Amino acid sequence: MQFAKIKALLALVALGASATTSADYTRHPLAAEFVNEMVQQHGFTADEINQWLSKAEKRQPILDSIARPAEKSKTWKEYRPIFIVPMRITNGVNFWNENREALARAEKEYGVPAEIIVAIIGVETNYGKNTGNWYVIDALTTLAFDYPPRAPFFRSELVNYFILTREQKHDPLEFKGSYAGAMGYGQFMPSSYRNFAVDFSGDGFTDIWKNPTDAIGSIANYFKKHGWQQGKPVVVPAKLVRAREQVVVHESFNKVEVPAVTVADWKKVGVVPKARIAARTPVISIEFDGVNGLEYWMGLQNFYTITRYNRSPMYAMAVYDLSLDIKAAMKKSGAKK
Repeated sequence: MQFAKIKALLALVALGASATTSADYTRHPLAAEFVNEMVQQHGFTADEINQWLSKAEKRQPILDSIARPAEKSKTWKEYRPIFIVPMRITNGVNFWNENREALARAEKEYGVPAEIIVAIIGVETNYGKNTGNWYVIDALTTLAFDYPPRAPFFRSELVNYFILTREQKHDPLEFKGSYAGAMGYGQFMPSSYRNFAVDFSGDGFTDIWKNPTDAIGSIANYFKKHGWQQGKPVVVPAKLVRAREQVVVHESFNKVEVPAVTVADWKKVGVVPKARIAARTPVISIEFDGVNGLEYWMGLQNFYTITRYNRSPMYAMAVYDLSLDIKAAMKKSGAKK
């Protein structure tokens, strides 16, 4: 019995060692070039960058997670139930009630419905309850230096992270986020923070980590800057009037791209809306594998705008569905916007 306990303890120690590699990132083959970039292009000192890189840790679970995101490993019928559940709707109503003034002001100033903002925060972090437990510097350094498929992107985010912490006068070793380095209530990447986050509370610090008011304003600003059309629909249901094999060969079918093919042109292909929509409206046609089989939707500009937050059409649909459920629950509760 005692031997079994010791064996189990050794296994746990080994697992912990494999999860975290205390390698000094200043010795990584790509480090010298990165340090020089930060010094020459962004005005940091080599000592500053080297000090932070020396404290960053390679995290194998981050590399494992990014290789299998839910949006790529699940179907719509598996993905939707993760987010569209009673508790997340109830929590959304509570969040809306707790942040009523900020949401109303954001809707007025940016034209983005409160329910969409609430749903984004609900999908991303369950209203701030799960903002991530990884140190951002560990996540971004691991991916910038040890994830070749997207290393340039994460290297750029690491650059932006160092700059934003300098701009906001905070320690780069301080903040936590997701395994991909996304931060706060709305899970902004560092570049998004620098380009779109706003100090909506007016206290001098754009705090998307602990201040829901700043998170609300930042998400609304992000959506407005990415083309949200106030008062316009997001998606409409559709159906196929030709054999699926004849439709799926269309170069734009089931692709997340700027809406360019009109409803009239999709009708010629064999995709027809089930709701009234102007024939000249540009839309994207999406196919989902739902609980009742394949289902089809036409996404408008606002659907595309949601995918600027996360490029998966399933993500955008989950946000939209959750927003509808939260709005309906608010109405049922008798609360006013």
